[in-house]
Amino acid sequence: MPPAVKANLGYTPPDGGWGWAVVFGAFISIGFSYAFPKSLTIYFKEIQKYFTVSYSEIAWVSSIMLAAMYAGGPVSSILVNRYGSRPVVIMGGLMVGVSMVAASFGTTIMHLYLLVGVIGGFGLSFNLQPSLTIIGKYFQVKRPMANGLAMAGSPVFLFTLAPLNQFLFDNFGWRGAFMILGAIVMNCCVAGALMRPVKMKTVQKDPDAATNGTTTEKAGATEGIANLEAGGLLSDTEPKQKKGGCADKCLDLSLFKHRGFIIYLIGNVVMFFGFFAPVVFLAPYAKGIGIDNYQAAFLLSIFALVDMFARPGTGLIANTKWIRPRIQYFFSISVAYNGVCHLLCPFLAVHLGYAGLVIYAVFFGLAFGMVCALLFEVLMDLVGAERFSSAVGLVTIIECGPVLLGPPVAGFLVDVFDDYKYMYWACGIMMLSPGIFLFIMNYFNYKRLDQEERQRQSGTTGLGSVTRSIMEERGAGEERTISKDLEMFDEEGQ
Repeated sequence: MPPAVKANLGYTPPDGGWGWAVVFGAFISIGFSYAFPKSLTIYFKEIQKYFTVSYSEIAWVSSIMLAAMYAGGPVSSILVNRYGSRPVVIMGGLMVGVSMVAASFGTTIMHLYLLVGVIGGFGLSFNLQPSLTIIGKYFQVKRPMANGLAMAGSPVFLFTLAPLNQFLFDNFGWRGAFMILGAIVMNCCVAGALMRPVKMKTVQKDPDAATNGTTTEKAGATEGIANLEAGGLLSDTEPKQKKGGCADKCLDLSLFKHRGFIIYLIGNVVMFFGFFAPVVFLAPYAKGIGIDNYQAAFLLSIFALVDMFARPGTGLIANTKWIRPRIQYFFSISVAYNGVCHLLCPFLAVHLGYAGLVIYAVFFGLAFGMVCALLFEVLMDLVGAERFSSAVGLVTIIECGPVLLGPPVAGFLVDVFDDYKYMYWACGIMMLSPGIFLFIMNYFNYKRLDQEERQRQSGTTGLGSVTRSIMEERGAGEERTISKDLEMFDEEGQ
């Protein structure tokens, strides 16, 4: 399987300038993508009464929206690879806005499933993936910091949309609020307009560097290799580029042969079964042990506030020279840290009561923010910016299963045991196990990459020597041929 690759874009990313405007646009798009489905739960009780449906039926609106957002990953990646990030984000903003306005006229719960869930979810998908992809086009050195700032949009928007939705509901009802939210989410179109394609500045090599012996030697070896390939002398060792079908052209399916990508995918699929459920059940858990509604709701505010600062802070730390070369370890520790928080939560709640849950909310907010800030950065570190669009599309379509099933499975544990602590312990194990798995497998992956790099360097040196020998032999043969021609010419002249 091929090793993890570094970004080889063929140009130098600006690492600033208009890129910060792009980060601001991604901040808006990502903020709406993650916070919008969660914020709509404020309207569920009124909608449930209006359509006379059960709570489980109305809860499917957010579940379908989140699942569609993840399932739309490959479609979004194909469109980004074909048209770029700007038009896809603008189209996504239009889809979500129109779906919310149309849903305000809905007469059955099925209308909300289709409009808000499916169409709105796909629209959010068209906001999420392009925003993540274009950051890799604009940033390389400062990419972890840029990703951390962009991902901070999720807690900021969740912190803002919750009271805004309550205000809209109190004054305009759920139908009027849906129309206003449709207009507000159109700001994703403005965010998409900021994502102009990067101006590519091709890296030019210094011609004076040819005077350097090492550079000249490498250039000669490269030219010799090209000549050998043209002559078919390396046909047995150099793989030919395969002509794939439409799927291979639109999505890079060779990623499933990528060692680092497979490790990341396995760890994340397990992780997402226990990733969102602790947030969903934090307030109900507090109410279940006798804490009043306002104090229980305040736990989520504490969590979101800490998460808000944890994401950019994690991006700054990940961008340091000590963490960046081995950022996969940092991500593994962050995942395991989440699991430890969940395992300790019931003990804090039993022995310290509300104060224990406040401590848990603070440390959980920090852990959650760390994982979210690194989630896509480590994927880009593994596959490179050029293949990231395909990678994130493939990852999200696979992750939509655990994202959709995780909270219902956690709720099933609560129903069976009539206690939230077993659910938190299960989520802790589901986070701690992939954290340990990722740490161990990344250790072997880094070790294997180092070995492959040493082999490549020694192979390049040896191939350069072989190439020079062949070129010298070719040159000597040409000289002998020219000498024979001159001798024949002299004999004919005599």
